[in-house]
Amino acid sequence: MNQEPRASQGNLRRTAGRQLIYLGLASLVGFGSLMWALASLSEGVAGSALDAIAGSVTLALSEEPPQLDSSRATDTVSGQILGHVMEGLLRYDEFNRIVPGVAERWEIGATKATFWLRDDAFWSDGSRITAHDFVFAWQTALDPQTASEYAFILYPIKNAEAINNGQLDTAALGVTALNDKTLLVRLERPVAYFNSLLVFPTYFPIKQSFYEKRQGRYGADASELLYNGPFVIEKWVHGSQLRMVRNSHYWDRNRIRLNVIDYAYITSDVNATLNLFKDGKIAIAGLNSENLDDALQRRWKLERFNEGCVGYISFNHRSGRLTRNRHLRKAMQLAMDTNELVYKVVAMPGNLPGVSFFPVWLQGVERRFRQEFPAPETQVDITQARFYLAQAKKELGLDEWRPLTFLTGDRATTNKISEYLQQEFKEKLGLDIAIDRQIFKQRLAKMSSGDFDMVLAGWCPDYADPLTFGDLFASWNKNNRGEYKNPELDQWVRIAQNSLEPHTRMNAFSKIQKIIHLEAVILPTYETGSVYVRDPRLKGVVKRAVGMDSDYSNAYIDG
Repeated sequence: MNQEPRASQGNLRRTAGRQLIYLGLASLVGFGSLMWALASLSEGVAGSALDAIAGSVTLALSEEPPQLDSSRATDTVSGQILGHVMEGLLRYDEFNRIVPGVAERWEIGATKATFWLRDDAFWSDGSRITAHDFVFAWQTALDPQTASEYAFILYPIKNAEAINNGQLDTAALGVTALNDKTLLVRLERPVAYFNSLLVFPTYFPIKQSFYEKRQGRYGADASELLYNGPFVIEKWVHGSQLRMVRNSHYWDRNRIRLNVIDYAYITSDVNATLNLFKDGKIAIAGLNSENLDDALQRRWKLERFNEGCVGYISFNHRSGRLTRNRHLRKAMQLAMDTNELVYKVVAMPGNLPGVSFFPVWLQGVERRFRQEFPAPETQVDITQARFYLAQAKKELGLDEWRPLTFLTGDRATTNKISEYLQQEFKEKLGLDIAIDRQIFKQRLAKMSSGDFDMVLAGWCPDYADPLTFGDLFASWNKNNRGEYKNPELDQWVRIAQNSLEPHTRMNAFSKIQKIIHLEAVILPTYETGSVYVRDPRLKGVVKRAVGMDSDYSNAYIDG
């Protein structure tokens, strides 16, 4: 999903390390543990952030969710909320295994899949969830009028792509409610990872009668959404607060130990978030390079994890944009030093220099994908970069370079990264870069409309397969905001989609990796990691590379 590039800004994004890795600081053992306990009392960590009697946890949300219509959601913030208030046929458990959700059992074959819904699955209004709710939700997402940027994730279903392209009516979708409790799905092709797709928000159910009564406002407010997950939204003050409470109609409600998840603060300011943690007002806070020393001096236990996401510069490939020129993009590729960016500018543990759009944690045939298919290397070469730049200027017929618009978010670390790159491209290539800072929601809107030359973007995995990265720049993918089109890349994506043979699929991803590098389709900047502090009484919070993160549905307050 689309991510606000943050480089350890503490939005507690996805983990690729599979486990939390505690920093090996000797001061955090023995005497340090005692100091933590004393600090917890003296600095207010034992304050209002956790209420064991009420079963309430107070947190900060990094951004306002743009909207919570699961058929149209595209970003990690919306996915975080939807993952707590909605549930699909399958779900992830606390061990990151795929387990029954609304479906109590299922069978997935090469050409079809059947799901049997449980008797005790209800909507928050007390009505029963039926197979028809999944049929309607998937047809709605694929309807061209919905303009869902994630419709492509439904393409494994028979006729889904043709429907989304306007070639067939939504009724032709290969999904049938055999009765209220049985859902039959016909597949366009064998899909090795189909069960992983079913956990994604676009596959969540929607009750048709409720949706139609909303008259276009479904998911826009707390009252405009019908819930079937562990929690429901009790209060949503836009830009200020979002409060979820336990769903009394949820089929697995006895598993849920928290009664309230209160995002009492919505802010992307990491320093403000840390101050809230110091005052005991929130239970978790992310760190950046500016406040890491403060946390260390307070002898807090630090936790870190690799998020599984990739930050990158995305170019606009539309006609009329200077960045459609390959030689210009190659010049910028050869001028960018990702080691300096990560280790000197971002300067936080857990981040890795950008080498490939396929992150290091992805599994290949027998080993990690990048071990079996190493990414092409790029060495900083200013002489060659300037040669490419001169070629670009000639090809574009320019006398002088006009400024390039660099769309970015408005966070502190994002500002630091964009300003560093602005200076680098000016000093090394003489390019003028005009930074266009926008809040998260507006940045997504400008990306979708193509209102940029370059954009500082991020991508997190939607499911556990390299295709979640490999198909992003396919010509039909609506998340391909720069509208890059390459028939050769499309061909390799199709091979990866249509094959079940591991070597064939991984070879296709290798070809995609090479095309992205050779054509400088995008410029990877870093693989993201996070460092954060947590009230030690809050237990059972699950971090994961794929799926909702952080997951509080198994969390509880200890003592």
